[in-house]
Amino acid sequence: MSSIKQFQVTFDCAEPERVARFWCEVLGYVVPPPPAGFATWDDFDRSRPPEDQGSWFACSDPSGVGPRLFFQRVPEGKVVKNRVHLCVRVGTGLVGEERLATLEAECARLIPLGAVRVQLLYDGNDSCIVMQDIEGNEFCLD
Repeated sequence: MSSIKQFQVTFDCAEPERVARFWCEVLGYVVPPPPAGFATWDDFDRSRPPEDQGSWFACSDPSGVGPRLFFQRVPEGKVVKNRVHLCVRVGTGLVGEERLATLEAECARLIPLGAVRVQLLYDGNDSCIVMQDIEGNEFCLD
């Protein structure tokens, strides 16, 4: 039986580069260098057929530990709640007011980037903030 060593998370979206760059800011990810023979991603994109231009974008964890994120353009908009979402682990090991303060600080950092705060889940000890990215995909600050 084989063991999977790597995986990527794929987002369906309307504007792949815009959403990818948002997630770079959220996670500290980077845009990899353009393919060989191209000085920039814009140069690469312009080399593609018009219908394929802007159809995908990707970013990765500069440490190589986290999964690659891939963003692909789809014609339909988001209609319902995600069945899978990312949990951004900013409060690991913290509890109570200290955890809540850490989550709130990260929420405050992400809102100017275009994130939307949806709901605080807090029971006095454990907490989580449900948010949406710039295209309405849910994620949690955990």
